[in-house]
Amino acid sequence: MSMSSLDILRDIAQRPLDEARALRPALTPELVNAHPHHDNSIAWLLWHSAREIDEQIAALSGTEPAWTAQGFDARFSLGLEDHDMGLGHSGSQARQIHVEDTDLLLEHLRAAVQAQLTYLDSLDEADLTEVIDEQWDPPVTRSARLVSISLDAVAHVNQAAYITGMQSSAFSDEHPETA
Repeated sequence: MSMSSLDILRDIAQRPLDEARALRPALTPELVNAHPHHDNSIAWLLWHSAREIDEQIAALSGTEPAWTAQGFDARFSLGLEDHDMGLGHSGSQARQIHVEDTDLLLEHLRAAVQAQLTYLDSLDEADLTEVIDEQWDPPVTRSARLVSISLDAVAHVNQAAYITGMQSSAFSDEHPETA
């Protein structure tokens, strides 16, 4: 059975959530908020993965991001601007993303992935070839943007998986003295 381009995009869109769910049994609040000689904790990585999907899909679909529409902004209570998704965060900003409720991180990621799947359901194959961003060379098509959104989120969830595998003995809330 062959898959359509939309079927492939749906499969890719689901990957960040599937991989994050697989990590859940190991994710304690201590581990999620640890900084293993780096500014980006698992909390930041999972939050950022959801936020980047959420914001970019909202922009493509013309809908409100789940972050505000479903009240995640209030539930996380991080004191961030509505459209902050972590892009360009300094080390100190990344360290401010502290989340005690690991399930909330996964719930937000689930909502963002669901928004992406809903958006994909509104498209047909012809929509995928439309150029949506001419600021790049070559210009970006809708399909290229959708792949990019999912792959970036998968990369960050995989970073969270790497940190999870490091075990708690490797963690420190202090910055490394020197590299």
